[in-house]
Amino acid sequence: MPEGVRLYNLFPLLAGTVTEWEDHLDRIKAMGFNWIFLNPFHYPGFSGSLYAVKDYYSFNPLMVPDGQKDANDKLISQFVKAAKKRGLLVMMDLVANHTGKDALVTEEHPEWFLREPDGSLCSPFAVDPGDPRKRTVWADLAELNYHDGPQQKPLVDFFCGVIRHYLKLGIRGFRCDAAYKIRADIWQRMIEAGRKANRDVLFVAENLGAMQEQVEAMRGAGFDYLFNSAKWWDFRQDWLLNQYELFRSIAPSISFPESHDTERLAEKLAADGITAPNEVKQNYRHAYLFSAAFATGVMIPIGFEYGFKKRLHVVHTRPSDWEKPAFDITEYIGEVNRMKASVPALNEEGPQRAVLLDGGSVMALERRAESGAGWAVTLINPNTETSVTARVNGLDGSISGGHEVTPGWQGMPLHPGMEITLDPGDVRVFASS
Repeated sequence: MPEGVRLYNLFPLLAGTVTEWEDHLDRIKAMGFNWIFLNPFHYPGFSGSLYAVKDYYSFNPLMVPDGQKDANDKLISQFVKAAKKRGLLVMMDLVANHTGKDALVTEEHPEWFLREPDGSLCSPFAVDPGDPRKRTVWADLAELNYHDGPQQKPLVDFFCGVIRHYLKLGIRGFRCDAAYKIRADIWQRMIEAGRKANRDVLFVAENLGAMQEQVEAMRGAGFDYLFNSAKWWDFRQDWLLNQYELFRSIAPSISFPESHDTERLAEKLAADGITAPNEVKQNYRHAYLFSAAFATGVMIPIGFEYGFKKRLHVVHTRPSDWEKPAFDITEYIGEVNRMKASVPALNEEGPQRAVLLDGGSVMALERRAESGAGWAVTLINPNTETSVTARVNGLDGSISGGHEVTPGWQGMPLHPGMEITLDPGDVRVFASS
């Protein structure tokens, strides 16, 4: 059975130098992840942002060990080999929509860039899906010009070369930053170039913040995964299931309880008045279990397993920001990841529907494997303050004969009419035998 991606985001600025990245590998492996995702490790431009790349073939000096400044390719190759020994594949960020404004190619190939009326480099921006009048402009970035014209082929060829270069060093996946801002046919050419070099390479589209029509436009590009918005669901409204249905017709998706682009979960919980250590820890466990059960892929950033509070920053984060763990749920995450890997329905994007139990006190997500390899049912108590008892009715009549697979609760059978009590914010998972 093919397994979905279980991504651990090893944020380079917090993890330190490349040789120090290896110190995290045994923990990542023990937690049951099968992929490591690295944010850009390239030489940055004047802003210092990881995503303002100046040179795609040189390393960020902050990540290079003393005395090894000329060992760029060797460093990444050694890390990839160390990960592979532990059964871990490595995915890197591919920043192809833009460069830093002082990137080498702005001088070498000025014709590759979009320009303002005064001739200056255009900065990319993002539109707030909730209010198109609001724009976030990244002034340190220069947007590349993929429009039809004589510049298009050499520009695409350049990034095909970047892909082939890192595949040769052992990289096996690319998270394509702001993928929705590049046309599907352009991505198709880059992805085909990657697959000619290695047929097993994975391409993940970073699509968060995109308008629905922008995600639709990515159809046919050849992406293996998208990212979904399950993190922001209230367990009641129907928008997430609508998104899930749209996305799965394009590619499977990846859920996450937090990412390097979001606030830490601890910050959100504190804003909601949840600060008691045991309650915070339980909420982290529930958030990860739900993320793992909702879609084919799942991801966490470094520090989630320890309840880190400080948000990751693409410019300012440093190894000195490593925090004293508020708790340690590494063992629990490992149990959830092994559960996920063992349930066929949790490793492919099949039909999924929501069923409200007992007037809406419990949300049931009924998910089937597209291939017919069984089902999974996730029961969620949206109330983080009180326990609820609900009767399991309204599920598809063919869902029976399964049992609970939630870590710590394994074995309880699921049958119509049964009563189940869920703790505050609880998440429980059942699957076909």
